[in-house]
Amino acid sequence: MKAILARAVCNVIVLNYAGIALGETLSSTGEKAVTIVVFGDSNTAPRGTLQVYADCLKIDLLKKGVLFEIINAGVGGNTTVAAKARFEKDVLDQHPNLVIIQFGINDSTVDVWKQPPATESRVHKNEYVENLEYFIDTLQEKGCQVILMTPNPMRWTPRLKEMYGKPPYYPGRTDGFDLKVSLYADYMRAVARKKRIPIVDVYAAFQAYDKIKGQSMDRLLLDGMHLNSSGHQLVADLLIEIIMKLRLW
Repeated sequence: MKAILARAVCNVIVLNYAGIALGETLSSTGEKAVTIVVFGDSNTAPRGTLQVYADCLKIDLLKKGVLFEIINAGVGGNTTVAAKARFEKDVLDQHPNLVIIQFGINDSTVDVWKQPPATESRVHKNEYVENLEYFIDTLQEKGCQVILMTPNPMRWTPRLKEMYGKPPYYPGRTDGFDLKVSLYADYMRAVARKKRIPIVDVYAAFQAYDKIKGQSMDRLLLDGMHLNSSGHQLVADLLIEIIMKLRLW
């Protein structure tokens, strides 16, 4: 199953760039832990007893026998604008060797439930791209490696349809809540190509899972929007393949 999903993710790129020298130093000494920060919204943040992808990564890395520290800098409801305001404290001040960045669902959302209803995404696509590039440029200047992750696709639930089931969304379509988030996944892919950095295409991986006979994307989602334990494990499986190729140890 992992092999099928990995082949379906066409935008996973592993490239050498600034920060490799740091990884080689850590590998040669074997004394210093690699610090990994996961930076995102509610699909990154701790969620009660649920084992999120950062927790899954800890287990995978322990099995690899490497020295590491994972810091979860996910905050529910965050857009890239809100994340930028806490970027220095929550990310830069941790002096990471690797930062995994996933935003897009909140940036892309159109708050049609408001009065009057919003007609545009919370964060314009240009600002979203600018914020992602700011995160990447700042981290690379400090010799830190970066992995981007696209937002995941979503599916209607009665509650979500009650809140968001009107234009520009399509309540009559299974993928009708994905109108905007699919575009923001595209914008993130474009940033990864421009900056020549690795990207884990979570959006494509979930779609690929959904197309396998006998499977449904609903099995990866907790509430139509957030990942359940299976969804988080799928993300961690894709991430660990990338991380182990970055020569951090």
